[in-house]
Amino acid sequence: MEYTVLKGTHDIINNEAYNYSYIENLLSNIAKIYNFKEFRIPIIEKTSLFVRSVGESSDVVRKEMYSFLDKGEREITLRPEFTAGIIRSIVNNKLLFNDVPVKAFYCGPVFRYERPQLGRYRQFNQFGIEIVGSNSYLRDVECIVFGYNALKMLGFKDVRLVINTLGDANSRKLYKEKLVEYFSKHIDEMCADCHERLEINPLRILDCKNEDDQHIIFNAPKISDFLSKESNERFQNILNCLDILGVEYTVDEKLVRGLDYYSETVFEYHYTSEKGINYGAIGGGGFYNNLVKEIGGPDVSGVGLSFGIERLFNILKDNNLLAKDDGLDVYIIPIGNISNQYLSVLFTTIRDYGFSCDINLESSSFSSSFKKAERNNAKFAIIVGEEEINTHILTVKNIETKEQFKVVENDLISFLDKNLEEDNDHCHE
Repeated sequence: MEYTVLKGTHDIINNEAYNYSYIENLLSNIAKIYNFKEFRIPIIEKTSLFVRSVGESSDVVRKEMYSFLDKGEREITLRPEFTAGIIRSIVNNKLLFNDVPVKAFYCGPVFRYERPQLGRYRQFNQFGIEIVGSNSYLRDVECIVFGYNALKMLGFKDVRLVINTLGDANSRKLYKEKLVEYFSKHIDEMCADCHERLEINPLRILDCKNEDDQHIIFNAPKISDFLSKESNERFQNILNCLDILGVEYTVDEKLVRGLDYYSETVFEYHYTSEKGINYGAIGGGGFYNNLVKEIGGPDVSGVGLSFGIERLFNILKDNNLLAKDDGLDVYIIPIGNISNQYLSVLFTTIRDYGFSCDINLESSSFSSSFKKAERNNAKFAIIVGEEEINTHILTVKNIETKEQFKVVENDLISFLDKNLEEDNDHCHE
C-alpha cells in the first residue's frame, strides 16, 4: 500500500516551513508588543459550540465542518475557526472577572471541508487576535491597526483596508426586513445558496460569490440607511481615527464577512502587488457583542481578526518577498580518520555557545563535503585533519568569499563570535 497525504492537506517542509515559522514568529512578536497573551486551545470542541456561535446560516456550519461522534457518542468537531474556542476558554477560566479586556493571540491549524484548490487546503493554519471585555471603539481601531501594520512589516506594501458596519441589533433587524422584501422579488433568479440564506439570514446573501447574482446584490438596500444614531457615530469615530493614523480604507456596504456573530464593525485587508495583481482579501475580522453571553459568559463585547498563514505564504512567494533561510553558521568537514571523540567535543562546544552547526560523517570526500556545506548555506567550514589535531590549529574557510584562516582551537569561539556578529544575535556566556 502506498501512503500519501490526504486530499486537501499538504506537508510543510524545508523553506516553506522556515517561512511559516518566520511569519508566525513575526506576528506573535508584534502581538506581544500590543500586550496580547498567547492562548493554546484544543483542536476538538463540542459541535454545539460552533453551531451556536458561528451561526447556522454560515457556510462554515452548513457545509464545511469536520464533525463526528466519538466513542462516548459525543458530537465533536475539529475547529473550523478559533474565535469561538478562545471565548469558550476565556469564559471557562473566568478571566473576565479579573482585568479587562482580555487580549489573546493564537496560532494553529483549523479544518474545513472545502473543495481543494490552489492555495486552499482542508487543514490550514490561522493566526489571530481577540480583544474581549471592552465596548470602546478604540479597541476596534487597535485591532485594525495591528493587522494593517503587521502586513506592512511582512512586506505587503499596497495594503488597502475595506471596512463596513453592520449596525446594532435594531439596525440589523430593520435592515434584514428590507433585504427580505427586496430579495424575495428576485430570489427565483438567484443561486440555491441564496434561497437558503434568505430563510436563515438574508445578510449572508450580500456575501454571495455567484457572478450571476451580483447585479441583483448591487442594487440591494444599503445598511447606512438603517443605522441607529449610536451605530453611525461609532462607525464615524472609527473612520476618523483611521484618517488621523493614515490608514487608507474603502467603505464597502456589501461587506458582511462569513460568520454570523459579527455586528457593528467588519473589515478586510486587500492587497494588490507591484505587478498590479489584485489578490483580494488576505485577512479580516470584526466586532461582536453577543458571542460571549451566548457561550455562557457575561454580557460583554469583543473584536478580533485572523490571517491564513498559507494565504500569506503563497502571496509572499508569488512576489519574491519570502524570508531567506539564514543557513548554518558552521559546517565541520573531517579529513581522514579523525577521532570521533574529538569531533563530538568540537561540534558540541560550538553548539553550546549558540552557533548552528552540523558535520559530514557520511562521506570522506572533501569535494562532496564542501558541496554539502554550500547546500546548507553554511557561512564557515571548519576543516579538521591530522595536522589540525596535532597542531591544535584549525583551518576555517569563509564559504562565500573563499577566504581561509588558521585559528587556534582555544580561539575558535572568539573568532566565530567576531565574524558572525553581524549575521546572528547570539547570547554567549
